[in-house]
Amino acid sequence: MIKYLNIFDFSKKVDYKVEILAGLTVAMTMIPESLSFAILAGFPPLMGLYAAFIMGFVTAVFGGRPGLVSGGAGATVIVLIALMQSHGLEYVFGAIIVAGIIQIMVGLFKLGKFIRLVPQPVMFGFVNGLAVVIFMAQIEQFKTIVNGQSVWLSSTPLYTMLALVALTIAIVLVFPKISKAVPASLMAIIVVGIGVYVFKIETKTVKDIASVSGGFPPFHLPNIPFTFETLQIIFPYGLIMAGVGLTEGLLTLNVVDELTQTKGNGNRESLAQGAANILNGFFFGMGGCPMIAQTLVNISAGSRARLSGIVASLAILSVILFASPLIESLPMAALTGVMIMVAIGTFEWMSFKIINKMPNQDIFIGVLVAGITIWFHNLALAVLIGVIMSALSFAWESAKRIRARKYIDDKGVKHYAIYGPLFFGSTTAFAEKFDIVNDPNEVVIDFAESRIADMSAIEAVNKITERYAQHNKTVKLTHLSPDSRALLARADKIIEVNILEDPTYQVVED
Repeated sequence: MIKYLNIFDFSKKVDYKVEILAGLTVAMTMIPESLSFAILAGFPPLMGLYAAFIMGFVTAVFGGRPGLVSGGAGATVIVLIALMQSHGLEYVFGAIIVAGIIQIMVGLFKLGKFIRLVPQPVMFGFVNGLAVVIFMAQIEQFKTIVNGQSVWLSSTPLYTMLALVALTIAIVLVFPKISKAVPASLMAIIVVGIGVYVFKIETKTVKDIASVSGGFPPFHLPNIPFTFETLQIIFPYGLIMAGVGLTEGLLTLNVVDELTQTKGNGNRESLAQGAANILNGFFFGMGGCPMIAQTLVNISAGSRARLSGIVASLAILSVILFASPLIESLPMAALTGVMIMVAIGTFEWMSFKIINKMPNQDIFIGVLVAGITIWFHNLALAVLIGVIMSALSFAWESAKRIRARKYIDDKGVKHYAIYGPLFFGSTTAFAEKFDIVNDPNEVVIDFAESRIADMSAIEAVNKITERYAQHNKTVKLTHLSPDSRALLARADKIIEVNILEDPTYQVVED
């Protein structure tokens, strides 16, 4: 239990100044984004801030790794829009609670490790697509509402916005060369904010999105019938929300692992995310998951401990309770400039350097994942399709690698030494290796360099033995691995098997 409460990471040196400043920077960038997502979904704006506080605090304390930042993320909120429109807000809270329960179950059964199945080309596509999505989202800040419609800024407001964004970017780039005592992103927000206030510059502010003032998140029991019919309505949304949140969260954890050269805990992150979403459902939050943009802001600001996430969440709560006028006066141009730099930093520019060294199928998969991420803004769908395409590509390449070395020994027995895995994709090539009509009466199939992987492989072996039997010829299988023999036994196939001198197969376990 102590390791879960070790929120200040006393086991290693923590730069408290860096952590506090990084947390404040994260809070400044998270507030307008959480408000925007809540408004987009038709929720009360404060639901976004409550989610940012609850998700941020719980996952910072109990989550899978230091530096990871959670909040009211658009990926999970988008899932709930249809439910909000069809059944209303109370059912949304029910779906969020269901999502939290599912995520806790994933953590308890230690299923978070399946994030390892995401190949590197999919990661490249995911990160690059996400960088473009983050950048394109900032373009929306160059619009304003006129007569209920969103229109582009023009003339002086546009030039002012562009100038302030450019100033923010310049500060982010130049300030680290002057001093690293304060995160460049936070300094840019402060300088531009003070400049707008002192010179009374007319520009878009956080207040133009929504009000951020309110009280402590109130306890709220969802006002829905506790019936099986209700569960049928909310369960699909909860399941999808849980899947999207876990996918984005575990991928974000993986990205931070690579950036910091440390190892996070996916199962622990799943548990924390689930607990936070359950609290969201009961305390008027819109739910969420780890946010890669804010996480990258946090990491780039120098955070390597849990304290920054705690500071960020408490800062958001303090803003809701006490400091809403100050935050509402911040220019959106400063926040937009910071997020543009985050998008630039998120993009895997290295992928361009190695693209000519990657297999063609990996290039295609990476571009496909990036395209789906950009077009549909659905990170979970993009990753799922990428993993499926990678698996199919691997299966195809593996199917082409099956080989057979053939020879007849001094006793007149024909030997087939099989190389490569025998599975559903390679069964046709496997069957074509045998010359049943011209082979002698005794045949040995050696699996020392192969293994029977699935039911299709069992059926392929059985058909071969049956075809030899039709010609009154005998087949023996040698050097079957233990798992291959177990598969044959469970399938109840009548095949004569020689199990002498089987090789030892070692399996890597967690």
